[in-house]
Amino acid sequence: MPLMVRSLRMIGESVAQGLSSALGNPLRAGLGAAAVAVAVATIVVVVTALDGLARYAQATGARAFGSDTFLLAQIATAGQSTRRELAEKQQRNPAVSRPDLRFLERHAGGDVIFASTVQRVGDVTAGARKYENAAISGTTPTLADLRDMGIGRGRFLQDHEAVRAAQVAVIGADVAETLFPGTDALGQAIRVAGRRFEVVGVQQRLGSSGGTSLDRFVWMPLATFERIFGPPPTLSIFGRAREGVETVAAENLARTALRAKRQLQPGIADNFDLLTPEAARDFVLRLSARVGAAAAPISAMALLAAIVVITNTTLVSVTQKTREIGVRRALGASRRQIMGEVVAESTLISLAGGLAGTLLTAGVISLLARAMQLDIVVERTTLAWAIGAAGLSGLAAGYYPARRATRIDVIAAVRAE
Repeated sequence: MPLMVRSLRMIGESVAQGLSSALGNPLRAGLGAAAVAVAVATIVVVVTALDGLARYAQATGARAFGSDTFLLAQIATAGQSTRRELAEKQQRNPAVSRPDLRFLERHAGGDVIFASTVQRVGDVTAGARKYENAAISGTTPTLADLRDMGIGRGRFLQDHEAVRAAQVAVIGADVAETLFPGTDALGQAIRVAGRRFEVVGVQQRLGSSGGTSLDRFVWMPLATFERIFGPPPTLSIFGRAREGVETVAAENLARTALRAKRQLQPGIADNFDLLTPEAARDFVLRLSARVGAAAAPISAMALLAAIVVITNTTLVSVTQKTREIGVRRALGASRRQIMGEVVAESTLISLAGGLAGTLLTAGVISLLARAMQLDIVVERTTLAWAIGAAGLSGLAAGYYPARRATRIDVIAAVRAE
């Protein structure tokens, strides 16, 4: 116990002496703290940006593709295939049709929820106003069970509307604002391909996914789409495991069912594409990985620069206190005490800069996120890591000046002016 008490007393004296030295030279201490503040601000910004990208990948995936949702299509990975692979798929893969959808629902529908979509570009009008190049999409009502449709007002399509090919539509935020500025689009009439549609739902603003706006859609029942535009060249079929069924098992079941429908023998490659949720989010995840690969060296360089600044300012402090250190050594202060005081000074300066940098950066990020309506949150763990990195930087920066302080010649230091 006495040894512990002596150790605690020595640590307290070192901290007090280091704090006194730092406060006695505010300009020098402020310079070191500012360097650390910039370094930890870099860490907080980079880590928070990576967290934001991860949340963005999940959110846009749920809205544009669906959480834990897979896709069956004639060609679902055009952007990830070479020209040769794409040409081979176009020759090998037949179109995905309504009979394919009905077969999947009949033989795999007990474990998998299916929804089919088809899309084309067209103009939408309301009176004298026109929205050009809207994404006119026919779908089944079950799409809302697979994907976050982000309905802000009204509702999504219903089963009885799909059965009777009702002329009802759910429109995106851009379409609503363009055709009905300043008024509520719900219940209003729009025209698509000369046909009148009642707006039964309006989506909230969803942003974009993979460079494609999610706010330019006009959703209608698939049967209505086919009646207006004719049978589509091919369908896209989305699927998701029902409750209690594993996603991988659902994917395998759907794949097996479609192979059976097309009478593909074992060993013969699939003549359709199966896109998994991981592959659908691959673009944003690759971007996150690239940013993450650059984050470590950027943060390390910022901390290294801060360590250099703190080391230099602490060396200046040691030089200015050469006579004081010599007198204290002559009066009985140990090398360990002197070393502890110098390290405590550099650590306190670093911690002060780290605390100021993290709090200021977190406040600025929060204000920007609120003003720009961004889903960006500075996690407490990020703040803790940043402050911890600042403290370790202070320890590292103070080691060399502390060693120099302990090697000062006592007699020469006492005689120094």
